[in-house]
Amino acid sequence: MNVAIIGGSGRAGREISAELARRGHQVTAISRHPENAVAADGVTAVAGDVNHPAALVDAIRGHDAVVSAVMFSDTDPVSLVGVVRASGVPRYLVVGGAGSLEVAPGVPLITTPEFPQVYKAEAGRGADFLTYLRGVDDIDWTFLSPSALFFVGDRKGSFRLGKDQLLVDADGNSSISYADYAIALVDEIENPQHSKARFTVGY
Repeated sequence: MNVAIIGGSGRAGREISAELARRGHQVTAISRHPENAVAADGVTAVAGDVNHPAALVDAIRGHDAVVSAVMFSDTDPVSLVGVVRASGVPRYLVVGGAGSLEVAPGVPLITTPEFPQVYKAEAGRGADFLTYLRGVDDIDWTFLSPSALFFVGDRKGSFRLGKDQLLVDADGNSSISYADYAIALVDEIENPQHSKARFTVGY
């Protein structure tokens, strides 16, 4: 497949690029700093910016899927969805956040006292992005939320999937490495199971 990644030089974008390339797919890694993209066979780094939607449409047109792996504070869902819609790319996947996952029925993680204040603005924007996507019915979108701790770590290849509830292990921890998150996302690209839905991944 040919997959475009908006934010291809970030931590999530790099791991997703590497996982796609590992499986033999062609990747267009789009970012403001293309020099930081993964150097691997099948990965082409391209300069691009979410603030220049017309150029972004041209950069992603003709791909089988596009992944948005940029900070929510740097994006506008109306603009990004408009870019995907204008490009004609049939599949849109978003690297989501954990803040909107529920820790109890109707209780999002972001509303709990333990949620770090420093991440609240970004998490709130992520929740708003998901809310907007849930009203979009003319694009085949998927929003993949990581667990609470999203960290640079080993590629284990073993994890659990969930839907709208925060995944927690037997010790009460909620975590996933970028590398294992990338496996779950690429699995979804190759074998779609969550069309127009959010799901989550964790240990």
